[in-house]
Amino acid sequence: MNQNQSGSKAYLFSIVLVAVLGGLLFGYDTAVISGAEKGLQAFFKDAGDFNYTDAWHGFTCSSALIGCIIGSALSGLLATRLGRKKSLILAGILFFISALGSMNPEFLFFEKGKATFDLLIAFNIYRVIGGVGVGLASAICPMYIAEVAPSNIRGTLVSWNQFAIIFGQLVVYFVNFFILGEHIQPLVEEMGKGLAAINPAAQWTVTTGWRYMFGSEAVPAGLFALLICFVPETPRYLVMIGQDKKAEGILGRINGTDKAKAILADIKETITVKTEKIFTYGWVVIFVGIMLSVFQQAVGINAVLYYAPRIFGDMGMEDPMKVTVLMGIINILFTLVAIFTVEKWGRKPLLITGSLGMAIGALGVAFTFGKPGMEIVTAISIMVYSASFMMSWGPICWVLISEIFPNTIRGAAVAIAVAFQWIFNWIVSTTFVPMFNMELSEGDGFGHWFTYALYGGICIIAALFVWRMVPETKGKTLEDMTKLWKKEK
Repeated sequence: MNQNQSGSKAYLFSIVLVAVLGGLLFGYDTAVISGAEKGLQAFFKDAGDFNYTDAWHGFTCSSALIGCIIGSALSGLLATRLGRKKSLILAGILFFISALGSMNPEFLFFEKGKATFDLLIAFNIYRVIGGVGVGLASAICPMYIAEVAPSNIRGTLVSWNQFAIIFGQLVVYFVNFFILGEHIQPLVEEMGKGLAAINPAAQWTVTTGWRYMFGSEAVPAGLFALLICFVPETPRYLVMIGQDKKAEGILGRINGTDKAKAILADIKETITVKTEKIFTYGWVVIFVGIMLSVFQQAVGINAVLYYAPRIFGDMGMEDPMKVTVLMGIINILFTLVAIFTVEKWGRKPLLITGSLGMAIGALGVAFTFGKPGMEIVTAISIMVYSASFMMSWGPICWVLISEIFPNTIRGAAVAIAVAFQWIFNWIVSTTFVPMFNMELSEGDGFGHWFTYALYGGICIIAALFVWRMVPETKGKTLEDMTKLWKKEK
């Protein structure tokens, strides 16, 4: 009887836990490349039928992001046509196919272990397939959580999705570290001279290690695809397709029977018209959603997350993978700060504070990178930069994108916002290396200074944008967003 009146927290947390596995896969898939990229580069450098240039390597490292753009762009259509749950099942299947295909791109069509241009294309196709899964999960997991969560803890629960993303990155840092074991990464100067020219301790990494790193994702991917079959569809989607009784039953299990009726009435009031156009509530709400996504990537965080071992190696660190793992642990701790303060402090204060912390960290890197005796200051600045992101833009951007749009345009609006996020993720990831290595004169290190000074400047602009344009949504229901943007129009 008590459960009927107050709802079951255990039921709510169990379905949210399954949904955040999608976030874990998102983090796992995007960060697995950090440990695998050098072995992969050495493998394809030995190709006899084409020259595997730095440009090709940059494309290969970021090819999954092309899939992310496609998946996020399709997420609104799929979430509306198939529903939130079936779309997540599809994402899990795509993750699984990508993991096995990236591990063994020769499957059925190519000679095992022989690097060719056609094999490179096949490998990138498998990475793009995984990227489509990431794009779907990145948009629909927070949407799913937001649509099942009570308004008073929605921010906290959606923030756990970001925790899962960072945890997934940390897990894969550890997995890559243990797969590497006593073996080492090949040196760039050894690449392209044949396997025999590479340090014997690095040869296994080139032939086999990177395959195990990509293949390891099949385990969490298979688990996610299986478990998501057992969670319910979201009540808000069920109301949109006319299944009010089923929606009320799920709301009752989560919130209690009495509250379920009131929530159902609110949902029905705001979903009377299912086909509202994207600009029904004006252009500002769409602009705010897009710019939240743009700033989350334009601050440059993924240039650090994707290339962390290489950056720490360039700084002269003896064991860059260990420093990368330490950074992953710090990121986890600061993500927890956001989770436990988002409902107390609100969304805006966290975003503004994090933006300013990132600016300090990025400018610290800009002024110290490559300077003798300043390596520790540079490393600390990178960690301040990363930790500030994890307590602000990392989780809070997803919270706002999942909740800021009115019910009738949420699927399409989230898809647009998240597609912009992946477009700018791709831009940052593909421009970082050439921008970082840019020189006005030989050996002047101009690119090191310019890159992080640029990111620091963008962080300051992001803080001003949040202060002036973003409404505070703490404590508001998803149905309140309709009233909020009708007033703003």
